[in-house]
Amino acid sequence: MSSTVIVILSFVGLMLVGMPLFAAVGLTAAIALYLIDIPLTLLAQTAFTSLQPFPLLTIPLFILAGKLMELGGMSSRMISIAQTLVGAYRGSMAMVTIFACALFAALSGSGPATTAAIGSITIPEMKRQGYRARFAAAVSASAGALGSMIPPSNLMIIYCLVAQESIPRMFLAGILPGFGVALLLLIVAYVVSAVNNYGGGGESFSIKPLMQALWDGKWAIFAPFIILGGIYSGVFTPTEAASVALFYSLFVGLFVYRELTWERIAESLRFTALLTGILIIIAPSFAFGQIMALYDLPQTIEAGLSVIAANPIIVMIIIGVILIIVGTFMESLAQVVLFTPIFLPGVEAMGIDPLVFGIFMVMSCEIGFLTPPLGGNLFIAARLSNVSMEQVSIGVLPLILPYLAIMMLIVLVPTIVTFIPDLVYGPQP
Repeated sequence: MSSTVIVILSFVGLMLVGMPLFAAVGLTAAIALYLIDIPLTLLAQTAFTSLQPFPLLTIPLFILAGKLMELGGMSSRMISIAQTLVGAYRGSMAMVTIFACALFAALSGSGPATTAAIGSITIPEMKRQGYRARFAAAVSASAGALGSMIPPSNLMIIYCLVAQESIPRMFLAGILPGFGVALLLLIVAYVVSAVNNYGGGGESFSIKPLMQALWDGKWAIFAPFIILGGIYSGVFTPTEAASVALFYSLFVGLFVYRELTWERIAESLRFTALLTGILIIIAPSFAFGQIMALYDLPQTIEAGLSVIAANPIIVMIIIGVILIIVGTFMESLAQVVLFTPIFLPGVEAMGIDPLVFGIFMVMSCEIGFLTPPLGGNLFIAARLSNVSMEQVSIGVLPLILPYLAIMMLIVLVPTIVTFIPDLVYGPQP
């Protein structure tokens, strides 16, 4: 039996017996090193090096800033803006949820954080208006996944660190696909609501309430312009932008809206610690990726895919299916760290832009947020709506279609990913 087969079987076996993912990856990496007679000190050195990149600080900073914005009153004001903008139409509160999640996604960088921030307010309101609980939860979960596609995005940051790509270019690459998904989600939510006669009450759209909501929420609306504008203009780096977002959220929550208390700040810190705990997977995963390169696994994968299909479109579809299946039981961040070094060399050799593959991978991870048994967004939405994971999983099925549609569009028309980055920074050589 070859060393590669032993390594793969070891990893699968450790996962099947229920070992935590970071431990399974680390132990498999140690086994792989032993089999090719390389000192285990390489594992410790690589793990230490993987945690050194300064942009890693961006992730906990954006998560903390997003939570402070939620508890400090920004998310509620974004919902008010979305509600007055949508008006009283069939499915209006579902569309408000999607629109508000798209706005909040430009602040939090996290799918689960966006689901929690917006869903905690809109799910009870949808239930009050007669929406079926599982659909209300499904809308919040699916729209919350936009937090990983609309910049800034934690998954995009991790991908750029692994693939050594530009974070600002990656952020720009996610704009058109992200808002494309949001638009399709609005359409699906309207159709489902119309068929089931959900919503339709409240005040119709008028300009005066919208202007009042915009004025009341001006501090919340101004935040994305500061954060993203500063990154794209080169005024500060993504890590500095996350620090600016954190101090901005503290300032607005404490001195403008005055809704932040010491208890809420402590709650935000606890939430951030829990959500960023998954970063423990980075150290063993980076080592695992390097060891797989020593085993020539990327070249083996590339050769295998080229045998199956020479067409890059078919190859991307195959990879997408693999990532979606793996996403049902593996955390999204771990997917990005583990599979980027395995698949990226092969798709680059076939002429696929790394930005295109990165957005495609993040999109597949978003679907992972929405598929049981692991789906993080489903779990949060189920708890907020007091329905079972199984019920939310059924309700979310039509709302996965927009993600699949945009994934196919990215494969067929990759320029929707590269258009804005090339327009702002020029084409990559």
